[in-house]
Amino acid sequence: MTSTSTTPSQPATGTQAVCRFCSAPLTHPFVDLGKSPLCESFLKQEDLDRGEMFYPLHALVCDQCFLVQLRDYVAADDIFSDYAYFSSFSTSWLAHAKAYTDRMTERFGLGSDRFCIEVASNDGYLLQNFVQAGIRCLGIEPSWTVAEAAREKGVPTLERFFGRETAALVREEHGRAHLMTANNVVAHVPDINDFVGGFEELLAPDGVLTLEFPHLLQLMDQVQYDTIYHEHFSYLSFGAIQRILEAQGLRLFDVEELPSHGGSLRVYAQRGDTGSRPVENSVDALLHRERERGFERLETYLDFTTRVEASKRETLRFLIDAKEAGQSVVAYGAPGKGNTLLNYCGVRSDLIQFAVDRNPYKHGRYTPGTHIPILPPEALDQARPDFIFILPWNLEKEIRQQLAHAREWGARFVTPIPGIRITD
Repeated sequence: MTSTSTTPSQPATGTQAVCRFCSAPLTHPFVDLGKSPLCESFLKQEDLDRGEMFYPLHALVCDQCFLVQLRDYVAADDIFSDYAYFSSFSTSWLAHAKAYTDRMTERFGLGSDRFCIEVASNDGYLLQNFVQAGIRCLGIEPSWTVAEAAREKGVPTLERFFGRETAALVREEHGRAHLMTANNVVAHVPDINDFVGGFEELLAPDGVLTLEFPHLLQLMDQVQYDTIYHEHFSYLSFGAIQRILEAQGLRLFDVEELPSHGGSLRVYAQRGDTGSRPVENSVDALLHRERERGFERLETYLDFTTRVEASKRETLRFLIDAKEAGQSVVAYGAPGKGNTLLNYCGVRSDLIQFAVDRNPYKHGRYTPGTHIPILPPEALDQARPDFIFILPWNLEKEIRQQLAHAREWGARFVTPIPGIRITD
């Protein structure tokens, strides 16, 4: 799930866009989703009669390093200081985190003499497993809302953005880390070189870094345009992350492909100067696959817009047809990705009556830009809609299990990505 930790930056001011990794001029569009508010800026009732800030949601691709990216129109500390996403509300993500900690403990021999750090530790969803195992750990998390929740679970948490400066402070106070992990955060970083440089600063000579992030290959194949929003500054291929890590003195030695978030990568890295783990065959195999798919050719990136526009038309066609047939549609979940979809497609409460979400923080609030009311999950049972529109489609299996009782009134599930799919 989306975590939060970045180095603060200044927003774009209309100057020439340059690549956040290699500084080459950015002139090639990847996809233009118009303008949208910040995807986690949920509104209270009293906010509905006030103006909202909308920012360009225009992704570009660098023709030198092929990093897909947004300009940082909004400073990161304005986005992440008070953040509404709590990782622990997803049971499948908690299971994912537990499986990760068990595997890392076994693979790398973690014990009470080891020190583990998670960057973007959110509400302690992952590190709580290390705490229970008696392994010394520290979370680094800039959002006070989720950092406080982590501390209540007994997870030591430093409330700061991460980069070389924070890494130096942590190293001086706690020593170097034997395992560092950062899940779904590298995409949230405006200054990606400083952020990755912080790992090199803090990692022990024999330490291991793991990063998880959505794979650009899957984003393109599955038309996952809704995962593009202001909180995600970069969209990473395996080749791109290899270049970024190597520039900061880190070397990849393994990679795994994961089903989470519609298709993610978990990459393993070590210090380039002292790391001694052999490079697994998985590294060259995935680099070769990306080259075969054209990820080092600019034209590969330039036809994405056509596919996104087709997906938008399909979404609107379904919602309009349901409305004209007198059928009701309620959204399940109010994730950040859902707000990109709703704003890009121009969907409001005339087409989706309301959304329900398990996070109490969002109850009684409204989706940014589209002003769809967000209610507790019980409201779904009371409304008994004809269609349940799953905005967090990456959790479709978990949600369908939670809502198995909706069969009682004949509800059907709808997932919008990569195109409309209706299931009983």
